[in-house]
Amino acid sequence: MHSIRIGHTPDPDDAFMFYGLSSGKVKMMDNYSFRHVIEDIESLNKRALIGDLEITAISAHAYAYLKDKYFILSSGASMGLNYGPILVTRSKKGPDEIRGGVIAVPGKYTTAALLLKMAIEDVETVEANFLSIPEMVKQGTVDGGVLIHEGQLTYQSLGLVNSFDLGKWWEDETDGLPLPLGLDASRIDLGKGFAEAFNEVIRQSVRIGHENMDEAVEYAMTYARGEGKDLVKKFVLMYVNDLTMNMGEQGRKALEFLYESAFKKGLIPKTSPIIV
Repeated sequence: MHSIRIGHTPDPDDAFMFYGLSSGKVKMMDNYSFRHVIEDIESLNKRALIGDLEITAISAHAYAYLKDKYFILSSGASMGLNYGPILVTRSKKGPDEIRGGVIAVPGKYTTAALLLKMAIEDVETVEANFLSIPEMVKQGTVDGGVLIHEGQLTYQSLGLVNSFDLGKWWEDETDGLPLPLGLDASRIDLGKGFAEAFNEVIRQSVRIGHENMDEAVEYAMTYARGEGKDLVKKFVLMYVNDLTMNMGEQGRKALEFLYESAFKKGLIPKTSPIIV
């Protein structure tokens, strides 16, 4: 029996995706046992840099530094359709006012951090835990902050404003391509056959989540950070969509555009996604 560790985050969309697997409703692969490793996305990105976990969630940005270690799985991706991370400030600011400011980002290797540098050049970034960013902005510790996860839906309760919508910027830049934010990846040394087989496990798990929506959302809420069921469900449905089942040609084009555009701006090394 081969032991496989699966790294994913405690965020509602990730938890929802893995409901089918965790509940035992998915037919598992023979001769393999699976153990969940639950950490925030930037911690998983850093573990992936050394090829630690066999299967792991990663930021699309991080893959630019991992292409010799992991395959991208065509299922399990978080892709925004007309939405994505947002940059919040204490009062409304335009791009020219944001330039030169100090902006908190949820990790060096997050896609949110990459998008900020692609969209608004000449900003100074500081890394922070994504949960602390809204309060940092409110207290004036930083000039603004890029929000991911549920913070995209709750920032107004702190009196903050959306000054730059990175999801909207991406939509305009790409003529409507989905925004690739998070990916699931399989370590290359396990082989392409393993990656293809596990791809089907994730696809089944996502399908079962949609077929058992209430139960899957309840499961996701066990990892929620105090949010109500309606908000958790809304967030889940923002990022667990048809492209999560299979990113397909649209997902591939989106990743290629992300990597080519970021490379041309000198932000990442030359990258061609290898998708299984």
